[in-house]
Amino acid sequence: MANRHIAIAGNIGAGKTTLTGRLAQVLGWTAQYENPDSNPYIADFYKDMRRWGFNMQIHFLYSRIAKLKELRAGNENIIQDRTIYEDIYIFAPNLVEMGVMSQRDYVCYANLFEQIKDFLQPPDLLIYLRGSDAALKARIEQRNRHYEQSIRTEYLRALNRRYDSWIETYDLGPVYIVDIDRSNFNHNEKDLQRIAQDVRQHLQLPQTA
Repeated sequence: MANRHIAIAGNIGAGKTTLTGRLAQVLGWTAQYENPDSNPYIADFYKDMRRWGFNMQIHFLYSRIAKLKELRAGNENIIQDRTIYEDIYIFAPNLVEMGVMSQRDYVCYANLFEQIKDFLQPPDLLIYLRGSDAALKARIEQRNRHYEQSIRTEYLRALNRRYDSWIETYDLGPVYIVDIDRSNFNHNEKDLQRIAQDVRQHLQLPQTA
């Protein structure tokens, strides 16, 4: 059987990295993590979004393409932390709406994505971590990444609106939604096992006792 691919999507602070690791451990799959710290533009972006927004998004696009290429070349079952679709459908257009990215830069970015999207194979299951603005802000403050401390609640709220709109129209495969305001999969083993059970059901994998 071909290798399987789960992708975890969600706003900043939703717990994508945490669930990627914990779910991979439960299922015996391989975790593929996003590493935003490796983006050389991200710290500058949060200081001056208008100057660095386009550069940051281009680097994210490149890095996600490289990870998808690596994923498809291997033979492991992968759980991926964040998807390539979130950049084009959520973060980049939000930067345009904020006046951070120019329309010209966005068109260039979108045209680049259009040229490669037909070569992308969507995940077998998309897990969307949905959370309130307050829950996201609290998680961001708790994990204390220095470049995230300037993120405003209004920014998270705008992203949340785009996430919800994207999920409503997503038609590339099945979607499983986890409400992070109600599910504490990091510290509550029952919540984690419930998610794992639902994932197995979505992918028609054998259930465990």
